Amino acid sequence: MRSCASLVFAVVLLAGCVFAQDSSPASPLSPKSAVPVPPPVDLKPIDLTPDATGTVPAEQIRQLLRRAEEKDLENDKQQRDYTYIEREEEHKLGSNGEVKKVESRTSEILEIYGEPVERLTAKDDKPLSADEAKKEEDKLQKIIDKRKNESEENRRKRLQGEEKEREEGRKFVLEIADAFNFRLVGSEVIDGHDTWVLEGEPRPGYEPRQREARMLSKFKGRVWIDKAEAQWVKLDITAIDTLSVGWVLARIHKGTRVLVELTRVNDEVWLPKRVQLHFDARVALFKSYDEDVDETYRDYKKFRTDTKITVIGEQP
Repeated sequence: MRSCASLVFAVVLLAGCVFAQDSSPASPLSPKSAVPVPPPVDLKPIDLTPDATGTVPAEQIRQLLRRAEEKDLENDKQQRDYTYIEREEEHKLGSNGEVKKVESRTSEILEIYGEPVERLTAKDDKPLSADEAKKEEDKLQKIIDKRKNESEENRRKRLQGEEKEREEGRKFVLEIADAFNFRLVGSEVIDGHDTWVLEGEPRPGYEPRQREARMLSKFKGRVWIDKAEAQWVKLDITAIDTLSVGWVLARIHKGTRVLVELTRVNDEVWLPKRVQLHFDARVALFKSYDEDVDETYRDYKKFRTDTKITVIGEQP
């Protein structure tokens, strides 16, 4: 179910804005890469001011959302400089919504040669067995060996391919402000941050610029945006119609819901704190998934670019 949950997470969060852990953030570009670096995000606050009718003009809201989208993309870049602990808890539900089984996984997300890599550390809050731990270490060793011996040409091609994927995701994310009708519904203080609360529904008749953006018409939700930084800090999205995904005929059912919360780290970046997902789907018309998933993220530590990676078995 992990890959399916991550797929829904990526879909609902609009191509992975808050990092679905199944697909870790791509490694940063090397100085030799020819791909241009996006300009820094303007930090000037955007105020929402009602007009004579007492309604905030739609263009003001779109301007705020575009700023928030840019900030989120910037966060994604900085997130690659951090290691952290991820815990995922799955509640498998029965036909009447009762909990039939609870499973959890705890992992450490490491940086190896600029690439985020997941190392499983516990199952159901119990440490791995010696054999399981060795398998995880062997997995890391293979990645280390592969990256250590990678040619400069192959590395350049890999990084350019990753940047191309990020650029496609960027175009998708930046289409959100135009694909929905948003309205201001109030203000709320979250973890000491004063936020705007916006509610969005699909814009009737909207023609998406990208094929993948057609899925946006299947969702509605609320977003909480920090007034001072134009940074979204909370997101609550619900599927309002059945969504077909991919060639395997996976269907995400109406009512699937994702709630995401971010937290301020090191006074420089906003990173995921918690993701709650109610997942209702059927894959290839045979296997159904009805689960509640709760993911938490903690112990963010900035990875120093001058840190030497020590190969397992090698003297530091």
